[in-house]
Amino acid sequence: MIKYSTIALALVSAGLIGCGTQQSAIDSHSAPGAPGAKPYWAYSGKTGIGTSYEAYQSGQYSDAASTKAVSKVWFSLAKGMITETMFGLIHQAQIKDMQFIIVGDGFVVKESDTDSLDVTIDYLHKDDSGRPLSLAYKVVSKDKQGRFTLEKHIFTDPERQTLFVRAKVDSKLNAVKAFVNVNPYVNNNGLNDFAKVTDQGLLAWEGDNYLSLQSKTGFVEASVGFTGTSDNLSMLESTGKLAQAYTTTGETSGNVNWLANLGTISGSNTFDLTLSFGHSAQKSFAEGAASLAKGYGQVLADYNGEGEAIGWQDYITSLKPLNSMTANTTDNGKLLYTSALVLKAQEDKTHAGALIASLSNPWGDTVPAEQGHTGYKAVWVRDFYQVAMAFLAMGDEQTALTAFEYLEKVQVTDKTPGNQGDTGWFLQKTHVDGELEWVGVQLDQTAMPIMLAWKLWQAGVLSDEKLVYWYNKMLKPAANFLVEGGLAKILWNDTQVMPPATQQERWEEQNGYSPSTTAAIISGLVTASDIAKLAGDKAGEEKFLATAQQYNREVEALMFTTEGNLQSKQSDGRYFFRIGQDKGPNSSTPLNANNGRQGMDKKQIIDGGFLELVRYGVRAADAPSIVATMPEYDDETIAENLRVKYSFKFDGDVNSYPGYRRYGNDGYGEDEKRGTNYAEGGQNTDGQRGRVWPFFTGERGHYDIALALLDGELSIDEQSKIKNTYVKAMEHFANEGMMLPEQVWDGVGKNTFEYTLGEGTNSATPLAWTHAEYVKLVRSLQEKQVWDHYPIVDNKLQ
Repeated sequence: MIKYSTIALALVSAGLIGCGTQQSAIDSHSAPGAPGAKPYWAYSGKTGIGTSYEAYQSGQYSDAASTKAVSKVWFSLAKGMITETMFGLIHQAQIKDMQFIIVGDGFVVKESDTDSLDVTIDYLHKDDSGRPLSLAYKVVSKDKQGRFTLEKHIFTDPERQTLFVRAKVDSKLNAVKAFVNVNPYVNNNGLNDFAKVTDQGLLAWEGDNYLSLQSKTGFVEASVGFTGTSDNLSMLESTGKLAQAYTTTGETSGNVNWLANLGTISGSNTFDLTLSFGHSAQKSFAEGAASLAKGYGQVLADYNGEGEAIGWQDYITSLKPLNSMTANTTDNGKLLYTSALVLKAQEDKTHAGALIASLSNPWGDTVPAEQGHTGYKAVWVRDFYQVAMAFLAMGDEQTALTAFEYLEKVQVTDKTPGNQGDTGWFLQKTHVDGELEWVGVQLDQTAMPIMLAWKLWQAGVLSDEKLVYWYNKMLKPAANFLVEGGLAKILWNDTQVMPPATQQERWEEQNGYSPSTTAAIISGLVTASDIAKLAGDKAGEEKFLATAQQYNREVEALMFTTEGNLQSKQSDGRYFFRIGQDKGPNSSTPLNANNGRQGMDKKQIIDGGFLELVRYGVRAADAPSIVATMPEYDDETIAENLRVKYSFKFDGDVNSYPGYRRYGNDGYGEDEKRGTNYAEGGQNTDGQRGRVWPFFTGERGHYDIALALLDGELSIDEQSKIKNTYVKAMEHFANEGMMLPEQVWDGVGKNTFEYTLGEGTNSATPLAWTHAEYVKLVRSLQEKQVWDHYPIVDNKLQ
């Protein structure tokens, strides 16, 4: 067994040597084949994510809070395996994947051999109704030939920088061995790592970022190498053993790999392992050793919040509306509870309130990992708004407020690095620490912080005094930009923005006049006017309201065609189109090409963006322009490329359920001609096709609520129909781990990946926006009113 000697431990404790320098029992041998295979990220369709629950202290994360030491470790699961695991900031991946390998007489089965295993996933801590109470997972992989069963329990140590994994292997065969294999991607890339075997465990590092793997029972043998060249995996598969063990990857960095023999299985064996992090080798090993010493039972109990510890169970209990909201679900609240946990887990713990879009990299297994990459583990203010509103809906006012206050970090000011233009607008996409990544101007993202502030004020979460403070500091500059526009001049962007035309609409691909963006702009200005009144800013109050009213008068004149040429059996030629780049609603101006798709006549492209006009209160649900557009939006006979609505059926359910694409001619998805991932190989292709996004089902459900409320109330029958149509549809779209995806398979084109209809694709999963929309839809049914509705917009625009 490879275990640290007593003398070495004493020397480490005294600070005389670093962990891993004592290798008397290990023959030092350098692995050849640097730098190894080209690195890629892991599969993006996660079936689980996790991290510890941490409590705030004065709106920040602190070791002095009631949850004690802050653990900054996040993990993800996909296809039965542990995949990207983060440490430090939420986007800083440290591994690509961690898998177990079972070796017996004449067979070698890896967890990545999905065709050889039947995999199930469940939650370790649930209530009597089966609703998860923490993000601790049980993953069971059964060999299809009945030779073994592997059961993993996965969670983090809430007081340590440690991922804790218990692996139990059952086999009636003789001489079966269990191996563990890890592909480190230290410091968020797969190329610059070093690795070695030490007496205490396996170590990998880049600069001052260290990652270690330890086993409570030690390793029988272990090796490090370069992925694809000297990682020993091919030799293990062909011979069932480590033919040549390497103890170091030497002086050349690369895509490194760990492989260790955990031991021989005698009927049933349990292995406790820790994957731990730190800014020194000594610290990393110490974190894992402390978690192992604490033990599986106590670490899990602390993570769950059992006994005196404060954990996930305490967080769920604090969300008072959840119990009553459960009545408006069709799965007894299972997805609702999961959504609450998942949304809270996707917040950074260094920058409190930083809510990311997804703990994944879309189509990650074909996206190179040679350089640092955030994927969707970043801040978009639009997605952020959806999630903050969901926190408010499920009763977590503290996170909603902390999130709002975070937004100051991503607003463009005179202090924004590199800014040479005007201020007040909010950045397109940033790292959680505010580092600039994408810098397009999306005017809905500038309006939504104002809308969120007004909602928090109405809910009593923001006091009058604090709202006035934020009005002067953040909201007034945003509102002024919505009125006056300005020059965006930062990094690549050098564009004059003239509202209500936006440089980019909510899909970040086109400029012009967008119904969804305009709905947010108008709502943002009306709420800004109300806040200005509170602040005693008479000029601002009048200016913001007058501009909102002006934009409101222009909605149909700019974005509603009366001469539409969409080939729809339901169309009379009158409908909202997705976006237009000129002021003539009946012109045939083509949109820009994007995502491999050539631009088409703007009147050919419809989407559900017009429903935001109803959601926020800009238009009534029965407004003529809204009613006129519904037939085209719901028409399933439109040509495949331009159609947006699809109906789905699921096993065990005779009913069909609605789903919608982002818009016609969408190219953000798998290639329907070639069956490849989106932009596989780094280039867009002409067959790329955006699939169905489940949160549009929630948006459509919200419209039905608004429509039903026209007669003054939501009847029991109407409530039941919406629940059993839209709520249930979203529950069907969730995967086996109850993660809601960005996109699901729509059945169109070459199905290389053998997706079933309605199954999440390799796009971003879990998507925070989808979980947020589900939460808000359930809360809207409970309240019998649209959660995102702004009554003041109704009143001021009449």
